[in-house]
Formats: sequence, C-alpha cells, structure tokens
Amino acid sequence: MTAYSADQGTARGARTNVQKAALAVGVVFLLVGVLGFIPGITSNYDQLRFAGADSEALLLGLFQVSILHNIVHLLFGVLGVAMARSVSGARTYLIFGGAVYLVLFLYGLLVGQESAANFVPLNGADDVLHLLLAIGMIGLGVALTRRRTDSAAGTVRP
Repeated sequence: MTAYSADQGTARGARTNVQKAALAVGVVFLLVGVLGFIPGITSNYDQLRFAGADSEALLLGLFQVSILHNIVHLLFGVLGVAMARSVSGARTYLIFGGAVYLVLFLYGLLVGQESAANFVPLNGADDVLHLLLAIGMIGLGVALTRRRTDSAAGTVRP
C-alpha cells in the first residue's frame, strides 16, 4: 500500500505527512479561534461584535475579527482535526479548505470593507492571509499525496 491509498496511514497508529499537515492546520485554527476571544491578544476587544464590518476587534492588532469569525475558525479547526484521521479526509480538508480560503480572498477583494455584505468581517490583512492560506493548504494537500513513479523499477511510490 502507498501512503495515498492507505486510508488510515502507513502502519497502525502512524500518521502520514498529509494527515500531520491537516492536523497541524486544524490545531492552528482552533488556537486562532480561541485567541480571538481573549482580550489583550485581540485589541479593541470591547468593540467585538457578533458579525459585520462594525466589529473593530483586531486579533494580534492586525486581523479584523468578530464572534462569528472566531466561531468559524473553531469549527474549521475541529473539522481539520477530525478529517486528519484518514489520508483521504486530510487531503480533502487541505484542498477544499484551501479553495474556501481562495474564495474568501476574492470575496475580500470584491466586497467593500464598510459594505453590509462584509459580514465576516474582512480587512486587507485578512485578505493577504486568506491568499497565503489558500496557496499553502492546496499546496500541502497536493504535494503530500502526489504519487511519484520510480522509472527504474516502474513502480509507483508515495
């Protein structure tokens, strides 16, 4: 079995690199979701709103967040941890999660920051981060599950 075809990993209890990556990304999203609710780490905490551009709270003083935004981070983290249990789940999480962040990047570019449609809310720093997340997650999902052909032996390797 190759790492890609072995849906539960290479050995009982062992995780493949794509599973480790999905787990790490999931844990980071959980951490970010929690940090978004901690005053001091989130500046302007008294201006944290449920949703919308009027939430002026800034995670790390840079990324505009709201209660909804933090909850989405927490849910995305739980999803990553859960999907990291299998190779196919981890790959799906990274690639489709990256696609979601690509859509969010485009959404952030197209929707005005003060617009009522900016319900997440998003600012310029969020837009750049979403693009980097999209590239990183899709890249990890593809690169860590890519099959290589050993031309000398004519076999497929993980």
